[in-house]
Amino acid sequence: MCSHTVHAVIAVKTLESAKSRLAGVLVPAQRSRLVLAMLTDTVRAAAAAPEIASITVVTPDPVVSRATRALGATVHPEPRSAATDPDPLNTALSTAAAALRARHGDVSVLALQADLPALRTPELSAVLATARGTRAFVADHAGTGTAALLAPAGTALRPRFGRDSARHHREDGAVRLHGDWPGLRHDVDTADDLAAVRALGTGPDTTALLAELGWPAPVREAVTQVCQA
Repeated sequence: MCSHTVHAVIAVKTLESAKSRLAGVLVPAQRSRLVLAMLTDTVRAAAAAPEIASITVVTPDPVVSRATRALGATVHPEPRSAATDPDPLNTALSTAAAALRARHGDVSVLALQADLPALRTPELSAVLATARGTRAFVADHAGTGTAALLAPAGTALRPRFGRDSARHHREDGAVRLHGDWPGLRHDVDTADDLAAVRALGTGPDTTALLAELGWPAPVREAVTQVCQA
């Protein structure tokens, strides 16, 4: 794939509402900081790929907007229907993809998860080379979710992120890509996921935050104390 031919889109909800499944190990303020750190590491790793022409972040959160603009990303407002939309994530990605193509023409679009703190730039480049112009996806580490979805020029993105998204993307005609891309595949929803990406090696913002929090032991103790108070 030629340099700078793919435009990436990432959707992020408000920091306060993210990663509720980490409530057992992180208090709300810590979860918000972790979400932002993982996002900025994801954006930084993706932006370094020579194939990536731009990154658009769809979010209603002003903190997310400021942080990702500082990294060179474009911010697209969350669709107005988000509050009542039964499928806000996929609507946000589809809307951003349409806006990208309205600005840049019929370009290739890559939808990425926002929480890939162990993503390595060469992994992303390898995925784009493997796709070879087909609508394709990379399953997450569990094999049921989707870490990335690529729609080449002339093909609608048609995101189906959510429960069993790997199956939904496959049934919708996307080709499942196979490769050794652990950083790309490992999103973070649980404490076990967080331990796994830490073992893989996270980007600078996530690494610094986890070191500051002393994760896992001091954070676990703090949460226990809060629960017992």
